[in-house]
Amino acid sequence: MRYPVDFKKKFDENLLFWLEKFVKSKLTSLSNRHVQKNSELSLIIAALNRGTKDIEELQNLAKKARNIGLIGINTYFNPLEKLFHYLCFMSLRSLKEVDEELLSEFLASQTASLSDATKKNYRIAIVSFFAFIDKQNEDKKGSSYQFRIELKNWGGLKSNNANKLPAHMRDVELERFIEAIETTEFKPYAQAKNKLLIKTILYSGMRVSEALGLKLKDVIQEDGYFTFQIVGKGNKTRIAMIKEHYIQKDLQEWLSIRDKKSPLLFQSRTQKPLTQAYVSYIMDKILTVAGIRKEKNGAHMLRHTFATRLYQKNKDLILVQEALGHADINTSRIYTHFDKERLKKASEVMDDLKKGE
Repeated sequence: MRYPVDFKKKFDENLLFWLEKFVKSKLTSLSNRHVQKNSELSLIIAALNRGTKDIEELQNLAKKARNIGLIGINTYFNPLEKLFHYLCFMSLRSLKEVDEELLSEFLASQTASLSDATKKNYRIAIVSFFAFIDKQNEDKKGSSYQFRIELKNWGGLKSNNANKLPAHMRDVELERFIEAIETTEFKPYAQAKNKLLIKTILYSGMRVSEALGLKLKDVIQEDGYFTFQIVGKGNKTRIAMIKEHYIQKDLQEWLSIRDKKSPLLFQSRTQKPLTQAYVSYIMDKILTVAGIRKEKNGAHMLRHTFATRLYQKNKDLILVQEALGHADINTSRIYTHFDKERLKKASEVMDDLKKGE
């Protein structure tokens, strides 16, 4: 039997429910050649079928499974037990709020001191868990929600990609991109809206989901700035500011034609919320006009571009954390990689020596 992603009333109950289902699937698929007591394994599976009251009870069942010979269960359960506590701490309202970025933040903050082998196990466990939900969930209409978690570009491992910055635009590309925002043609109703949406993300570093969730009441103009109240991950709020000359013209034009009934700042012509896919469509058109192609071309690249420039200009990691709304500063540390000014200082270490001595 399949269930909707958010099957229970509370977030922690839904997450626990899917963890139970996943653990049970692993217990029946892992090699059982070391299992000495099949009757005990049957009792553990029966307990999972009944459901557990909390993560501690599920942890005890996983330990019992390991003790009778299913050693591989630890590889999956230990990372997911830590993920459970992390996500519950974030005060999320729905499992659908979990995405690659949030999971990357979890990995960055929780695995920094671990070996590469253990980090790989964390990634495998998380990808497997959400792939399991992708296959097993179904709503009343017969549709399933797809997380499509891959974590391919997570830079936590000491490989060639470990010090690789997320896809972002260099200054020369950014100048072309900003010019292309103005020259890319969209339908008349959407022209100002699309320009405003992309500029809002680019000049503030907010997530795409945060921009799409902005309400008109969240935007205040004063002292030469537009101030945005952003509702981010875990329903936590923060403030972002954009100089008014960057977006004022597009905002005024959009507000003059926007349907006044919807509380959302950005909306479709039928007053429906915009989707991530729609934003990707806008980005593809603008990047094509700008002649820019990256490994990842989505609008999330704008957030990385903002954060990279923010750190390079200010060298203030706390500012990057606050501006991007990262729960853990370790997530922000990726933007300190390849700090050329710091490396130049290293190259000058011998400059005070007299030549020839």
